[in-house]
Amino acid sequence: MFQAETFHDSPPRRRTRGATRRLALVGVIALAACSPKRPFTDAEAAARAQSTLAPFKTELARTLASALARGPDDAIDACATRAPELAREASKDGVRVGRASDRRRNPDNAVPSWAGAAVADLARAPRDGEHRVVGLPGGRAGYVETITVKAMCLTCHGEAVAPPIAARIAARYPNDAATGFREGDMRGVFWVELPAKP
Repeated sequence: MFQAETFHDSPPRRRTRGATRRLALVGVIALAACSPKRPFTDAEAAARAQSTLAPFKTELARTLASALARGPDDAIDACATRAPELAREASKDGVRVGRASDRRRNPDNAVPSWAGAAVADLARAPRDGEHRVVGLPGGRAGYVETITVKAMCLTCHGEAVAPPIAARIAARYPNDAATGFREGDMRGVFWVELPAKP
């Protein structure tokens, strides 16, 4: 009887040890899944945002220059349609990309709520490519980078927009606030929202 009890007691203990190990492993995995995401450092966020923006900015500049070479009407159309498409194409894998301004032409290009203070700070001393990183809830990060007015932008955004161009802009954007700029002025920002690090 004693031997039978000993024989039957051993396997459950072995199973209990194995089950305990499995439960411990499940606990570690669950703890890791529930622990807060590690936030980006400013340098990490800036590097990732800049690498995301680089092809978007290059293609946007190429598209607008090519359209402007065909005439202001084409440039207005490209800015209205192709620029938002390029932003959507750059927004993938949980990353969101856009352009914004507090003196905007397109009403969809409002400054994101998380970026307001950073944009105001950049406006105090605007320099092309100057940027700020903003910590966001859940380990996410935001990035804003200055857009300054280039010479080619003045055709549609300058202080003396030709009347036919101004009329075309007014027809498409009746509440336009994006004229009166000089070369080198801060036109707005590129912005990027980064998901939490895995």
